[in-house]
Amino acid sequence: MAVRHRLVKTDPATVWAVLADGNRYADWVVGTSESHPVRGRWPQTGSAIGYEVRLGPARLTNETVVRRCDEGVGLELEARAGVLGTARIAIELRPWGDHCLVIVDEHPLQGAGGALHNVGVEALIQIRHRAMLARLARVCETEAARRDGSGRTASERSESSGSSGFSGASGASGTSLRADRGGDGDA
Repeated sequence: MAVRHRLVKTDPATVWAVLADGNRYADWVVGTSESHPVRGRWPQTGSAIGYEVRLGPARLTNETVVRRCDEGVGLELEARAGVLGTARIAIELRPWGDHCLVIVDEHPLQGAGGALHNVGVEALIQIRHRAMLARLARVCETEAARRDGSGRTASERSESSGSSGFSGASGASGTSLRADRGGDGDA
């Protein structure tokens, strides 16, 4: 299973607000170019969003269905990927001081993706999660900066004040300290 986490330097409510907006899915999910509600009210259980994946000139449309929603705390999704089948993606939010620890756990659920799943595919999913969590952090931290009126993210405010930025996930030297399950704090 591909499990990765990232410390997002804003509160869990801000992260949840981004996750709960089906129109913003493409802002943080790697590989999607646009997203829109298909049915239900995202992120209620059973609701779905459609999205487009562009691979060069090819455009593929897929959908993601909410299988479990624990408002403000967790979201479990089933992402459909055409002939590859489906994947289960669980996103958990944990308060971490003034910040939010986001944990993503993904694995193939049905179809060819499960049969083809191996260490190489797992490595690719880890790379994708790293990029996805970086995008999610950027979106959420920008949203928080806009909300607090400074226009700067928490890490930018911390750096300009001379703080080491130590928040329990990475040290002043930038060395990643792993908390909880696999992943990398800030990288």
